Amino acid sequence: MTDQPTPQSFAVQAGEAESYWQPVPANGFVEVHVSCHRHATVSPFECGIQEVAPGCHVREHAHDPHEELILVIDGEGTAIIEGERHPMRAGTTLYLAPCQKHSFINEGDAPLRFHWVLLPGGLGDFFAAIGRPRQAGDPAPAPFPRPHDVSRIEAETVFAKP
Repeated sequence: MTDQPTPQSFAVQAGEAESYWQPVPANGFVEVHVSCHRHATVSPFECGIQEVAPGCHVREHAHDPHEELILVIDGEGTAIIEGERHPMRAGTTLYLAPCQKHSFINEGDAPLRFHWVLLPGGLGDFFAAIGRPRQAGDPAPAPFPRPHDVSRIEAETVFAKP
């Protein structure tokens, strides 16, 4: 027998998700709608929404052994996956295989907003460790740097070794 909780259906309404302001170079914020810490699921995944400020980007990185799905909700940008450029606009879906380097660049005048799914989960831990708590509707803080120990945080969460 297992001590794991039995998964139950649930709904997360707008403004109810864990949320964190993100440091440079992304700026913007992340909402973690399904979290390994808050929800029992059959498969250990997490999902949420990330918003990247105009003129900013999510730096190149990879996840090991994680798979990631991205669905662009709004904005204009470019995904660079293993050196290949792909437009990011509403309706674009990206599948990111384990250990595949990728980055996202907001090239528009409005926020680049996308829904992400990571399997297995753990990305929420990273966002919490590098970000600052956010409440829906709060004004954005001035841009702030990544923590000095970000390499340690990455190594302890869901990032592939460089």
